[in-house]
Amino acid sequence: MKLSSSFTLVASLLSALPTAHALVGSSWSITNVPSTGLTDITFPITIVEAGRISGYYFAQQFHFVGVKEVGYTGIQPRPNSSGKAVLHGVFSSFVPNTTTSDANCKTGADGGAGVSCSVEWNGVYGRKYNFEIKTTGNRLWVGTAIDTVTGQSTHIGSYTLPEGSQGVKRSQAGFVEWYPWNSRKPSNHCALLSYQKTIFGNPNTTHAGSVGTQSLAYEYGDCVGKVAFHTEKVTGGVENNCGFSSQSSVEVIDELLVGSPKLTLMDVDYHYIP
Repeated sequence: MKLSSSFTLVASLLSALPTAHALVGSSWSITNVPSTGLTDITFPITIVEAGRISGYYFAQQFHFVGVKEVGYTGIQPRPNSSGKAVLHGVFSSFVPNTTTSDANCKTGADGGAGVSCSVEWNGVYGRKYNFEIKTTGNRLWVGTAIDTVTGQSTHIGSYTLPEGSQGVKRSQAGFVEWYPWNSRKPSNHCALLSYQKTIFGNPNTTHAGSVGTQSLAYEYGDCVGKVAFHTEKVTGGVENNCGFSSQSSVEVIDELLVGSPKLTLMDVDYHYIP
């Protein structure tokens, strides 16, 4: 396991990461954050390589000043549609009494309190997308995915946090999750993991004098040491990869699908990004 900074820091962040079947964590921090928190923060994420199937979730967590629970934003691969790549953007709050009137959002988050927002668009694998979280005032927060090549902005959703909440805190962690295992894990599931490579970029904000850093990724969960995990610093952030490119065969995908209500054979594209 490669630790992001110190063992103590990693241990504390692990307690905040999803207890479902996430595989990889990576802490982030920003300097010079006011006591009331940031009014905006942007998380760059690049899916360098992944199968065009539903299953992976690449996300960054964040905390708000004045409330206990976290929020998420991130990206998920989807099956191609009409020969074009489809990406799924997510923006969620797990804070009780969060409300929304946004058409892209619904009440509830992973079966609990909060709000979940999502949208799909024809994206490009290997391209960096900036996931911007920004308040427009009155505790209303907006999630946006921004294509760093074309500049196109895609509205993911918006929600209003309860009274007493303020801005985004200075640190938290991101994660990589293979979510079909939340419903069922096949036998020898670690060896069946589909390959992925992503870059979590250094977070940034418009707040003057603030500098963001993404730390080296680390493994956690029940597949530690079993999924060919690797992490390294790259320009502008941290790369991580895990899984096996050989696990794109029909037999392996069938095994992954058995008993999983989240995937069907129609969801599967057996080709990997060149």
